[in-house]
Amino acid sequence: MTAGRRQHWGPVIDADTVRFALWAPAQTRLKLRNGGRDLDMARQGDGWFHCTLPRAETGEAYSFVLDDGTVVPDPAARAQMDDVHGLSRLIDAADYRWRHDRPGRPWEEAVIYELHIGTFTPDGTFAAAATRMGDLADLGVTAVEIMPVAQFAGNRGWGYDGVLPYAVHPAYGTPDDLRTLVDAAHGAGLMVLLDVVYNHFGPEGNYLNLYAPDFFDASRQTPWGAAIAYDRGPVRRFFVENALYWLRDFRLDGLRLDAIDHVQDRSDPEILVEIAQQVRRAFPDDAIHLTTEDNRNVTHLHAREDGRVPLYTAEWNDDWHNAAHVIATGEGEGYYADFADTPHAHLARALAEGFAYQGQTSPQTGRPRGAPSAHLPPAAFVDFLQNHDQIGNRAFGERIDALAPQPVVRALRTILLLSPHIPLMFMGEEYGETRPFLFFTDFHGDLADAVRQGRRREFAGFAAFADGAVSAIPDPNAAETFAASRIDWAQRDGAGQDRLEETRRLLRVRRREVVPHLAGVDGHAGRIVAAEGDVIAVDWQLRGATLSLRAHLGDGQATVPAAPGRVISGPVGGGSSLGAWQVRFTKLEDGA
Repeated sequence: MTAGRRQHWGPVIDADTVRFALWAPAQTRLKLRNGGRDLDMARQGDGWFHCTLPRAETGEAYSFVLDDGTVVPDPAARAQMDDVHGLSRLIDAADYRWRHDRPGRPWEEAVIYELHIGTFTPDGTFAAAATRMGDLADLGVTAVEIMPVAQFAGNRGWGYDGVLPYAVHPAYGTPDDLRTLVDAAHGAGLMVLLDVVYNHFGPEGNYLNLYAPDFFDASRQTPWGAAIAYDRGPVRRFFVENALYWLRDFRLDGLRLDAIDHVQDRSDPEILVEIAQQVRRAFPDDAIHLTTEDNRNVTHLHAREDGRVPLYTAEWNDDWHNAAHVIATGEGEGYYADFADTPHAHLARALAEGFAYQGQTSPQTGRPRGAPSAHLPPAAFVDFLQNHDQIGNRAFGERIDALAPQPVVRALRTILLLSPHIPLMFMGEEYGETRPFLFFTDFHGDLADAVRQGRRREFAGFAAFADGAVSAIPDPNAAETFAASRIDWAQRDGAGQDRLEETRRLLRVRRREVVPHLAGVDGHAGRIVAAEGDVIAVDWQLRGATLSLRAHLGDGQATVPAAPGRVISGPVGGGSSLGAWQVRFTKLEDGA
């Protein structure tokens, strides 16, 4: 390889050769261990080492040997021979034979189903999940969102503590097993989105600091560990290439970037912009959808240009969830404090304009939060009544069905599934799953103790644990905690049938009455209609129709503002009155 040639993270396999490279600026020498031999790697002036070998057999082991003899895996390995501490495995994505292309579905059709591979099925594998894609398509789901599958320490975990961002977690199966899952989803007409974590590395199995300490920003920490120095070229390339890798080698339809408020970069363009720009250049004609999670309520990453999406497609809308949760449960501690005063008003604003907080001061932090968001189209916001965070970050992992009466949950779920925002359901929600989704890990020794105690300290300040009841919080490292979080397919096929059919009916209404009017909708589509008490009234001017919501989210009887058009869901009679926890959607088509 010619010195100075641009290097790429991870092995590059050509017809006759394999090129290995590693950015190790803290090393003076580096060896590649492969096939029982240690081979000197050539050093470039920018800290890259490289080595080109004749093409090896797929599945062959390799690793890097540092100056002091320490053997480390490839941080961009496509697979490991075993755990995160061991040897890396050579994988060629070209070996897989695809049966289906991407479905190419527009974002406006998205109905997202979030799942965790390890707890979605009894087997907890990609192969087992693949057999359920038809069930989700029959329900009316159009997009599966998979929690992170990049390899982390141990076998059990949510996936947000990955340390090998290019390697598929082996407890779920092989890289080709993941491709088979994506293939099965595409065959059923489903999009597949993947969570990726670019804000930190997990606490066990990350060796980058040994040979590339400049990968990290010593002046800053995240809540989960060392911050990343995104302003350095090789570091930026690591994450840009990672996004392209998942989309290219696994034919994914999109990515969801986790907690981007901790991806802090002063470069121009900032790393988040560069990732999106590179994705758009690489897939100019494909329906690739990029979403973000960001509690800052920023909008600059999601702006539209002449109806196009130049960067990110949508943002997870915590405001919608938080307001709905306060209405459903009355809880007002922690981040719910920002919504405890007037939750109905907050929910109405989130429905009409996107975010509830658009620069107002947060009572919880005492600082302004958010930016104006009404200029974005409704489909720029992903709403949810629950997700992995909002369930699993509770001490006992309770789902909303365990916290609120069924009429309350039914009303809020109807609003979720029929508003022009993009709805997301967490696995099992469609049939009223009652099992919890707990926080679980698979650490050992001192790290396991630290995680267990940290989890209990996290809840010590809540009123429910004032008497020292934190000791009852499930141990994240116990295998029983993981097992208790598996969804129960027998409940879906038995006691959950009525709820399942109700979800299916609502999604049919959405597909028939709402989705055809979402394409090309501009910003400022929503308008809050004045209402009193527990009533929420919002009108949206969509493409070719006005969609109206009238909801009484409270007890007793209430008067609601008049709404134009025909009823597409909810009570047909009753005129200007709705009973307790009743929701009505109407639609007036232009020219009708």
